[in-house]
Amino acid sequence: MEEVQQHMQQSNTTDLAFSDEDNIEHMYLTFSVASEEYGVGIATVTEIVGMQRIMPVPDVPHYIKGVINLRGKVIPLMDMRVRFGLEEKAYDERTVVIVLEVADAPIGLIVDGVREVREILPGNVDAPSYFNASGDKAIVKGLGRVEDRVTVILDVDALVSSGEFDIHAEVDAHASPELV
Repeated sequence: MEEVQQHMQQSNTTDLAFSDEDNIEHMYLTFSVASEEYGVGIATVTEIVGMQRIMPVPDVPHYIKGVINLRGKVIPLMDMRVRFGLEEKAYDERTVVIVLEVADAPIGLIVDGVREVREILPGNVDAPSYFNASGDKAIVKGLGRVEDRVTVILDVDALVSSGEFDIHAEVDAHASPELV
């Protein structure tokens, strides 16, 4: 965890690339929100960037903090603490943005810190069926067990298309999510 954060402090952006030999299907980028560990499939992650100036946008859900302009691309930012109903905290030097590509559109997740890339095999993932009482598509894809650690694996598609915000609808409504 500290190695990833030290590397990120040395460079403001980290591109993630894997060789063809790597089986990314079972690879997850893990990160912390409060004291818990979460993971997203590495295939959706495009990069990790440090916090930068956020431009607020009106009429968006409270957990969408605004947008950033990253090399000419407008990226909406979802604060994961707020999204999970946790207490907000001031962003600090460990706070980062994980940029994902979902439904051909970028979205940034504001997290407390990045931990590591971990392989979690399907046999070590417990189904989350008992978590979703609302009937909506659950954002928890499963609970991954590796040694003595449990990682909450998130369903990225459900995360960005549930509740008040739907990135899939936003992509359909706008011809191009890029800023000119």
